[in-house]
Formats: sequence, C-alpha cells, structure tokens
Amino acid sequence: MNNIKRAKFAMGQLVQHRMFNYRGVIVDVDPEFAGDDEWYEQIKTSRPPKDQPWYKILVEATETQTYVSELNLLADGSGEPLQNAYLHVFFNGFEDGRYNPKRVLN
Repeated sequence: MNNIKRAKFAMGQLVQHRMFNYRGVIVDVDPEFAGDDEWYEQIKTSRPPKDQPWYKILVEATETQTYVSELNLLADGSGEPLQNAYLHVFFNGFEDGRYNPKRVLN
C-alpha cells in the first residue's frame, strides 16, 4: 500500500516557514524526503517525517534555496511577490498571488 501523502502546496505557490518566519516560493516538490541522511540528522530540532512531501523553496530577499518538509510550511496569503535572484530561472511571471512556472519538474 502506498503511504505517500499528496502534496498540499504546488510549484509557484508562496509559503511561509512556521518556525523561522521567512517567506518563499515553491520551485519543486518531492513526494517524500529525497535528501541525504547526514543532512537530515543535522535538523534535530524538528525531525519532520520523511514520508511526507518536501519542498525546494527560494527564500525571499536572498539568493538561497532551502529544502523544507510540509509540516513546517504555511500558505502565504499576502498575495505579494517576493525578491530572489533566481526567480527568472523557474518562473515566467507573477499573477493572482502566485508565480507562473516555466515548466513542471515532477
């Protein structure tokens, strides 16, 4: 039986991190944790489940991309675009509170 949870967020959607309070935009979705075990062991504070969706996120006002579990994300309802040096790599523009992906990754 497949226990993988359906992703709550989609590419181009704005989100906010529950613990660190930064805004970002989803650039890719993994149906379950796809990082390495060494990195996972370093995030001892929250230990999010590996069998839920994980997201690659461009962080607002940085050149940073991060990898976050669904457990640690909230939808960002501001409807406001964000600044990140790599938005143009993934998106064609911003409309109706979300970014328009150039292509679907998975």
